Amino acid sequence: MNNKHFYITTTIPYVNAAPHIGFALEITQADALARYKRLTGSKVFFNFGVDEHGQKIWQKAIDEGKTPQEYTDEYAITFDKLKDTLNLSYDAFIRTTSKHHKEAAQEMWRLCKASGDIYKKNYQIKYCVGCELEKTDSELINSECPLHPGKELELRDEENYFFRLSKYQDQLKDLYAKRELVVPDYRLNEIRSLIDGHGLQDFSISRSKAKMPWGVEVPDDDEHVMYVWFDALVNYISTLGWPTDKENFEKYWDGTSECVQVAGKDQVRQQACMWQAMLISANLPHTGKIFIHGFITSGGQKMSKSLGNVIEPIHIVEEYGADALRYFLLKHIHPTEDSDFTMGKFLEGYNADLANGVGNLTARIMKLSEDHLAEGANINKGLGLKDLIRTTAYESQPFPNNSGFAELVYTYKEALENFEFNRGIDLIWSLISNLDSKMTAEKPFSVIKENVDQGKKLIAECVQDLYKISVLLEPFMPETSKKIKTAILENKKPETLFPRKA
Repeated sequence: MNNKHFYITTTIPYVNAAPHIGFALEITQADALARYKRLTGSKVFFNFGVDEHGQKIWQKAIDEGKTPQEYTDEYAITFDKLKDTLNLSYDAFIRTTSKHHKEAAQEMWRLCKASGDIYKKNYQIKYCVGCELEKTDSELINSECPLHPGKELELRDEENYFFRLSKYQDQLKDLYAKRELVVPDYRLNEIRSLIDGHGLQDFSISRSKAKMPWGVEVPDDDEHVMYVWFDALVNYISTLGWPTDKENFEKYWDGTSECVQVAGKDQVRQQACMWQAMLISANLPHTGKIFIHGFITSGGQKMSKSLGNVIEPIHIVEEYGADALRYFLLKHIHPTEDSDFTMGKFLEGYNADLANGVGNLTARIMKLSEDHLAEGANINKGLGLKDLIRTTAYESQPFPNNSGFAELVYTYKEALENFEFNRGIDLIWSLISNLDSKMTAEKPFSVIKENVDQGKKLIAECVQDLYKISVLLEPFMPETSKKIKTAILENKKPETLFPRKA
């Protein structure tokens, strides 16, 4: 592989509710990719955090009789706890109330203003508080926001600052034409259609402090605070130390495909359009690539508290462990399309693939090794993912020996580089299935009784294959990978990896 710097960031959720399964999907996808990149030689910076400004937060704090800062301090902790809950490896937890972030947002404002892209005007809009976004008539269904049906839109008539998004229409279209900015491409087509159909409209980037005081103060105007989206989008670079730590910023934010944002399908406009225009205005590199995932439904319906079908990841982890949830999200939830999550489906996958699959296979193999291989299998226990890919996957002539495993590792690499997490896990499970079939067909447990040398050879081969599986598992299921490697290193059957559940 290479020693490139690799940057990856999720969106930053509002701290107005506990983390739900939908965001667990996004952060787990980003974590799997960050781990993969580290394991293959890249120097990774993985960003996560919380969005703490805006009307929703201000109103929630008032409802609970707290100051906005008190409210956000409490909820920020619940999101940072995801690091332990989901076994995440992020390097930074950005909070938009931090002093450095506020200063970065104000510098972005100054740069955009210096480019002639910020102006003040009176206007009236239809505003969805749920999205914290203005809505045009073309975006509405039955006069309602499709993402928040039943929630009445606000009509707002006030003087605010605006950003000249319309100025960058042609430059954005040129950017979209030159590179694969958004994955999958049909999400990028949504923005192209928006531009071709209605054109880009300038958007409001401030709020009157007299009406909504919770936000980053606008430079040189103490009567306004920044609109939450202008402020929040800057987190992707403020977390790198911009604008003061230019060296670190330039290492990771360079406009190449090694600079990745992960976001949900409701974020295409903000990430691929608004944010890219702000970067162009400030004369900064654009994002390298934006990966857009779908939504998780529950029982075929959008999750909502009123329907009682909201699934919280912490409860699943408490019962089944982090790796079980990570496995289901990365294997059974499609990377880019909407997918359904029910506890029935989760339990079925847990027992079939984890308890009866990799868990049972590991126990069988390591019991044989513990009983019959006094020194364990003679394998390179320092072998890592970087080594597997370097020694088995060839860029120019992929499979000169057509070894089978080389082809699988090459395809595994390709899947992860293309955000196909489910395909990557499928490849690992094909190895698990093959190894299970080998155990059944070659019966090392029987051979060892009749021919010790041949039996030991078969058992050692199975341990070697199990070790390779553990290496490939690490980006997806890091704790399971570690337990299998430890069992092999100690030549000992581990405690049950995944106890079967009723």
